[in-house]
Amino acid sequence: MDIFLIIYEFVIAILIFGALFVAGKLIFKKLKDGKSRVLNPLEYFPEEEVQTLRQVFYLVMMLIFFVFILYIIVVPGNDFMGVAVVQLLVSLYIAFTLDYSSWKNRVLFFLLIPYESIALIAFNESIVLLPIYAIHVLVYAYLIKVYYGKFRHYTETNSLGITIILLFSIIFVSFIVTCFAENVDPLNSLVMVSNAFTSNGYAILGNTGIGKLTAIFLVWGGYTISGVGTATLTVAILSRHYKKRENELNKRLDELESLIKNNK
Repeated sequence: MDIFLIIYEFVIAILIFGALFVAGKLIFKKLKDGKSRVLNPLEYFPEEEVQTLRQVFYLVMMLIFFVFILYIIVVPGNDFMGVAVVQLLVSLYIAFTLDYSSWKNRVLFFLLIPYESIALIAFNESIVLLPIYAIHVLVYAYLIKVYYGKFRHYTETNSLGITIILLFSIIFVSFIVTCFAENVDPLNSLVMVSNAFTSNGYAILGNTGIGKLTAIFLVWGGYTISGVGTATLTVAILSRHYKKRENELNKRLDELESLIKNNK
């Protein structure tokens, strides 16, 4: 590839990432200042489930970074549009959450920019440069360490159990085994493991990268929401049961109070 074309695509990638970053920060600030209920997870889930989902979030982020590393090492330079979109969105999220008071995070911002993914999305071709791949592998390995630290801190601070690690380990091992046993790429493996774990079969749903990502989102989104529905139904049944017991107890207390007054 011509050196001037590479420089041009690098500049465009930085400008696109910067524009998306600024737009995303403005939208987030507007929603936050407006006290939007959309950003409050307690509007959707019980508090206990929010705590569990926070634990799961840290672990899922670690898995995503690991998948990115696999794609860089195992299948570099291939056109995976779905993975490119996820890499861009995740990089933007990390950029939103960085504290830019330190020089380390300012440098990390530029190292995070997924040049090859933006080039694939914007120009339909990847920038294949080994130094960039090497830098991203190191950055994603560092972020795995950071999110594991966040997971441990959150778990210990909120006195939560770590049983979730067992569940995550089962999914992670199944993901790795499926990659090699079925000879599929990481995205297909994620789809297959997600479908198998949520009892939706073992097939690869979706013919494109975006379609497969949508399938994963729907599978795990439905799995999570179904848990909320079950918990809500359970709470409703228990609440009705104890309300009935409370009314019976109050009635007996009233009768006892009446008997005491009559005896006087």
